[in-house]
Amino acid sequence: MNDLVLTNANIVLDDRVLHGTLIARNGFIRLIDEGSTQAPGAIDCDGDYVVPGLIELHTDNLEKHLMPRAGVLWPSLPAVLTHDAQVVAAGITTVFDALSVGDLEEESVRIETLRSTYDAILAGQDSGALRADHWIHLRCELAYPRLIETLEPLMRHSSVRLLSLMDHTPGQRQYRDIQQYRKYYSKNHTSWTEDEFANMIKQRAEQQATYSARHEQAVLDMAKGQNMVLASHDDTDTAQVEHAHRIGVSISEFPTTQEAADAARKLGLTTVMGAPNVVRGGSHSGNIAALALAASDRLDMLSSDYVPASLLHGAFLLHSQAGWSMPRAMATVSSNPARALGFKDRGQLKVGLRADLVRMGSVNGLPIVRNVWVGGNRSF
Repeated sequence: MNDLVLTNANIVLDDRVLHGTLIARNGFIRLIDEGSTQAPGAIDCDGDYVVPGLIELHTDNLEKHLMPRAGVLWPSLPAVLTHDAQVVAAGITTVFDALSVGDLEEESVRIETLRSTYDAILAGQDSGALRADHWIHLRCELAYPRLIETLEPLMRHSSVRLLSLMDHTPGQRQYRDIQQYRKYYSKNHTSWTEDEFANMIKQRAEQQATYSARHEQAVLDMAKGQNMVLASHDDTDTAQVEHAHRIGVSISEFPTTQEAADAARKLGLTTVMGAPNVVRGGSHSGNIAALALAASDRLDMLSSDYVPASLLHGAFLLHSQAGWSMPRAMATVSSNPARALGFKDRGQLKVGLRADLVRMGSVNGLPIVRNVWVGGNRSF
């Protein structure tokens, strides 16, 4: 393999930005130094940034490609390949595809496509058809009656590295405001009467009381002894964060309040917020703004959630709007998630690590992905 040489670049290291040259060989970074080179084959970056390949730990983007139009299911492997192309074009070189194991909706594309999507991701890995490095994040809906029987066969593959414990029962967490729940799900239930809505709320609460606690313990038992990272989801208050900490959770996904984020910091949990929240300037559900957590030093990582391009954009806004240094801003999408997920071979531009690289320009304050390399191979 020929050397990959990027020169005349602003290279974002973990502690500074260095104007110079990066050389990769056989998929790994071999040299980072000041100064430019005229070596044959060197790519002149013309002063663009070179940043570590982005690490995405929770993306629902794949769901859009599984159902590109309401009622239309797309074949799983083509959907995975389209999703893969989109995340790489966004600068994401390591991606945890978030698959929902269960749903409180009785008819759900998530349930219908779960197994075929899981198999398609593994088939894409095995065939070498995927450009990004794909891993699996299983989102465990604790109040789903068939959670355990559905989850157990999915836990057997080594690509499963992250479990999140979710409870979308209306009246708490993300949907503490029940009207927000109604607003979000009304697209599927446009004809809900007041009585029907009240009855649904009652049924959801009964499901939670029946299943959530025992399912949580079963998931924890299943994860024991495996190389598994646990995340809580939509923590709202101190008690929920303290519970998460007691059961071995290390990542707090999308805390909905300052109180929850404060508790996560106090207990040593790593906090991730949605990059779309940063780009839009607030939460679509009316919860705490990510920039507010950035201002109070309670933000550790970003996730693109439902918009892959938001990951780089959100990190760049932490630099340009929140006043963070480029190394600190880019750490939210590279070294911090690498550390939280147990990766020691990526997440930084450092000699000896994987050559997962993004060349990034800027046009009118908007970051532009110009090129992407995964393991030293040009992928975009």
